[in-house]
Amino acid sequence: MVLRSLWTIIDHPEDLMPLVRLKMAVARIEKEIPAEPHWAFCYGMLTKVSRSFALVIQQLCTELRNAVCIFYLVLRALDTVEDDTSVPSDIKVPILQLFHQHIYDKNWHFSCGTKDYKVLMDKFDLVSTAFLELDRSYQEVIEDITRRMGAGMAKFICKEVETVEDYDEYCHYVAGLVGLGLSKLFHASGLEDLASDSLSNSMGLFLQKTNIIRDYLEDINEIPKSRMFWPRQIWSKYANKLEDLKFEENSINAVQCLNDMVTNALMHGEDCLQYMSNLRSPAIFRFCAIPQIMAIGTLALCYNNIEVFRGVVKMRRGLTAQISEQTSDMPDVYCAFYEFSSMLKDKVEENDPNAALALKYVETIQQACIKSGTLNKRCFQAKVLKICCKILFSLSYKMLAPCVCFKAEVSRFDSLKTKVICTIAYPIVLLMLWCK
Repeated sequence: MVLRSLWTIIDHPEDLMPLVRLKMAVARIEKEIPAEPHWAFCYGMLTKVSRSFALVIQQLCTELRNAVCIFYLVLRALDTVEDDTSVPSDIKVPILQLFHQHIYDKNWHFSCGTKDYKVLMDKFDLVSTAFLELDRSYQEVIEDITRRMGAGMAKFICKEVETVEDYDEYCHYVAGLVGLGLSKLFHASGLEDLASDSLSNSMGLFLQKTNIIRDYLEDINEIPKSRMFWPRQIWSKYANKLEDLKFEENSINAVQCLNDMVTNALMHGEDCLQYMSNLRSPAIFRFCAIPQIMAIGTLALCYNNIEVFRGVVKMRRGLTAQISEQTSDMPDVYCAFYEFSSMLKDKVEENDPNAALALKYVETIQQACIKSGTLNKRCFQAKVLKICCKILFSLSYKMLAPCVCFKAEVSRFDSLKTKVICTIAYPIVLLMLWCK
């Protein structure tokens, strides 16, 4: 595992400093947890159930950050109830439907979930305590979205995702409503105009559909009962049962089905760009933009990739660190969306049943990026930085190699030692340059 990480740094030296700074940011966040027990629990729990979200939420001012933190934990708790397949439906449905009332009750909790999610549910009274300290305008938004989401989740406990319309409806309940809620929280803070429901919904659907695609294997292998979110209308074109897609003999059909799902998600890309371009607050912009870039990057990785049915497909940590560090304005977003959509475009095969539609959505995204007028300059700067990092690594490698390789003919072991030493020395060189 350690060696694999070392080789990843060697292949992508531009990842190194963003990773170092990301590690420092995580350590700083852990030190800045509030002193009050209920807020300490909430922010501590946030880092455990979603470290990536805990990082992006730090972009926000204190008042809005507290509201978004509680909003996230309340919905995560609601999601934990929905996801626990060991809880009978006759118990689960009423809890989902009444969850918006439970958040006002400091004495309420319901034991379900596993690991950190179980701790969240067992100590939900601390979340309720923090919720009750929020401004009433924030409480009303959180209550409303929780009520609507709980009702939607309850509906799909007793109903499978059959059609694409069902799929969009389910994703609206579990993620589109999150987009609507965040837009209302931003507006309540006075920092943003109220975004349209349509664009807010697309922001949520783009993220949710990406997660559903990426998490196929985890969901299908869920014990005691599989969780199936891919719509039958799509997967039934490629298999008799959704779980059949994970078997090697069905690889060709599985990849075609996967591409169909990714193509469906791409339709929301243009709306996401429009939503982000309307944001005024730099902090809120970064909070929204970083996950969206992660999503299109993940879709590009998943497209035409059989590994989705074999294990976990996700962006390397160094790249996510780069995205977190380098995303500050819309030109950065346009550059990232263009680059990742180009990566996806290169993977589209002519004989894929949905090739034409996938290319159409990619073209729509890329045209939006091109029309911004900022694309060429920003992407050129990113490429120059990457080239400079690779040159720096190459030079440090050559400078340090003689220190290790004393013989004319270097053995394989010595070559390995050289790479390891250079990998250790490389951060020192970069840190010196960074400090300057």
